[in-house]
Amino acid sequence: MSVTPRSPASVSSPGASPASVVARLRAAGCVFAEDEAALLLAEFGADPGALAASVTRRVAGEPLEHVLGWAEFAGQRLRVGPGVFVPRRRTEFLAECAVRLAPSPAVAVDLCCGVGAVGAALLAALDRVEVHASDLAPRAVAYARRNLRAAAGVYEGDLYAPLPARLRGRVDVLVANAPYVPSDAVALLPTEARVHEPTLALDGGADGLGVLRRVAAGAGEWLAPGGSLLVESSERQRAALLAELTAVGLAPRVAHCPEREATVLIAERRLA
Repeated sequence: MSVTPRSPASVSSPGASPASVVARLRAAGCVFAEDEAALLLAEFGADPGALAASVTRRVAGEPLEHVLGWAEFAGQRLRVGPGVFVPRRRTEFLAECAVRLAPSPAVAVDLCCGVGAVGAALLAALDRVEVHASDLAPRAVAYARRNLRAAAGVYEGDLYAPLPARLRGRVDVLVANAPYVPSDAVALLPTEARVHEPTLALDGGADGLGVLRRVAAGAGEWLAPGGSLLVESSERQRAALLAELTAVGLAPRVAHCPEREATVLIAERRLA
């Protein structure tokens, strides 16, 4: 659960039964039943029918963020819904690394953007940034356009293919939160992800690096001299991915956030 509950004073409403909501969520196995109940009551408590429907959806295993209609990411509420990938807290570290590397002004690209979480974080943190985002999934693109609005260009297509040609060789920060779960491991993911999020956003191929290899292979054409590619991966994939990034002529290094169990590989295009 990545969302933050409102204060208790904001969740009471006529006809709402916090204790019964908590009891139903706890019986369904929700570890943070009290916090989730507070969020559902805050969002739907004024309408008993909507509240009952939301609790039923959550008890059935839908991600809390899909039920609420929003996810919190880097201090912002982003619109999400059924059939899209929910931004993870660990990916905030990816966004933070990108913010620290961005010059001013900056051109930034968010590949595999999902609902636009990293792009939104860049826009919020940087004063002078031109953001572009792409994703292959039409539903994700629709949400990204809602979240980024007119502040960024959002394109539907495979990785670099839909990006404007004028960005070639001009991108200062290229971020890719690409899928990196090995195909055989997708079945082992929690039900919320495995059943309710698109496999396209999770499955990274046989070793989990299929999409990331393609991202790495194309990065040099789009990065500005001295620009950086940032990708998220697991610790066990780190060595293989470092080798892939080195093989395509980039200079990679590793950043790690133990608190969020987040690993980010940062690969710079060397200056000519």
